Amino acid sequence: MPSAKVLEAKQQQVENIKTQISESCTGLLVDFTGISVEDDTKLRADLRQAGVTYKSYKNTLINLAIKDTDLDPLCEHLVGATAIASSKDDYAAAARILSKYIETSKSKTFVIKGGYLDGEPIGLDKIDSLAKLPDRETLLSMVANVFQAPMASFARVIQAIVDKAGEGAAEPAAEEAAPAAEETAAAPAE
Repeated sequence: MPSAKVLEAKQQQVENIKTQISESCTGLLVDFTGISVEDDTKLRADLRQAGVTYKSYKNTLINLAIKDTDLDPLCEHLVGATAIASSKDDYAAAARILSKYIETSKSKTFVIKGGYLDGEPIGLDKIDSLAKLPDRETLLSMVANVFQAPMASFARVIQAIVDKAGEGAAEPAAEEAAPAAEETAAAPAE
């Protein structure tokens, strides 16, 4: 029978897991077996830089944290070593970084088991879709370009109208200048 101090520590860990999950918009359950210490350190640095919290927990503690919640279906993935990678504001960061690591790593046992999005469990197909999304800055620049394109087209049309009007105004001026030059040439020198 565990002591009261050990039980209190475990209850605190369960609360920490609940907090991590509830404060995040997305999260992934990862089996991190087979990753070297060097790769793990680099992966954690990449995740931290992107604002992703990455922590490993005992499966029983994760199970206690998500049991009887909407995330209860994720309990089936709680086998083997499990870490939770969660993000508070970037939906795709964890999926993008972890998927990139899986593609480039030599480890065949490091895998994404499942995940959640806005408090609802998601499958590997949605996680793959999230991983393919560009980062936040790229998405914002794409949106800015979409908004800018109609304004740029409008500006080009207005400029074309101004240029066309300028060409039409230059032709009559040239026609008026030509008869004046002919009259000066035809006038007798005095």
